[in-house]
Amino acid sequence: MKLSRLFPLFAALSLLCQPAQAQQTEPVADPHITAGPSEIKLRDQATLKLPADYLFIDQQRGSELMRKMGNPTDSRFLGLVVPKDEKAQWMVVAEYEASGYIKDDDAKDWNADELLTSLKEGTEAANQARREANIAELEVTGWAEKPHYQADSHQLVWAALSRDKGAPASDGQGINYNTYALGREGYISLNLVTDAATIEADKPAARTLLAALSFNDGKRYQDFDASTDRVAEYGLSALVAGVAAKKLGLFAVIAAFFAKFFKFIAIGGIALLAGLKRLFGKKSAS
Repeated sequence: MKLSRLFPLFAALSLLCQPAQAQQTEPVADPHITAGPSEIKLRDQATLKLPADYLFIDQQRGSELMRKMGNPTDSRFLGLVVPKDEKAQWMVVAEYEASGYIKDDDAKDWNADELLTSLKEGTEAANQARREANIAELEVTGWAEKPHYQADSHQLVWAALSRDKGAPASDGQGINYNTYALGREGYISLNLVTDAATIEADKPAARTLLAALSFNDGKRYQDFDASTDRVAEYGLSALVAGVAAKKLGLFAVIAAFFAKFFKFIAIGGIALLAGLKRLFGKKSAS
């Protein structure tokens, strides 16, 4: 049986996001979900000081949710961050890439137009894989925020506008608002997935999370030892123009989900609804 409406993801999230009432509601029942404020250990690399208004869904539960939205995960996946506010409609996908130490000296020579051209070409090349997976092909239409790198904190931020290839502009555009923190042995990405219509309201959340992320002693960018450590095969610009084309493909299905959130895509909704209720179950009020 198919429903004519997609059970909204954030209606499911709201099951665990109801406002607390002075010791009336118990913590989230699912051990795979951590409510802020809390310190989240990101493997042996870093710590995320999760703010009070956020929830962290770990690798296991997060992977289940990603698959429900048509996005496979791999060993790089760390988990998801979502807002407690049921009205907010965004999520952050956290990953760690053990790339080695990434030299950042190419950032001073960036040309945003050239990077955008490379990103478009990389996305077009990745469309072959999307066709084979029966996923809509994508096109990058421009920058939502041009790439910029903070050399003192070793953090990169950029965002591109994307949509289904050939779709009219009236369909709206999805955004992956990408933030990266460089470490000694690789980098952590916290990619905000949202819609172009709400990006200005949502991107402060991504920046809050980036500021709350810190590498452990010995794993920081400045801890690099040229005599022993592995250097990545690519520079910082590849995180925009090269590696990013693949990431855009991974997260584009989620972006399309949000962009079309209110168009009620027909799917097998009963099983999804039940699965999400189990996934985001909450203890009843005591």
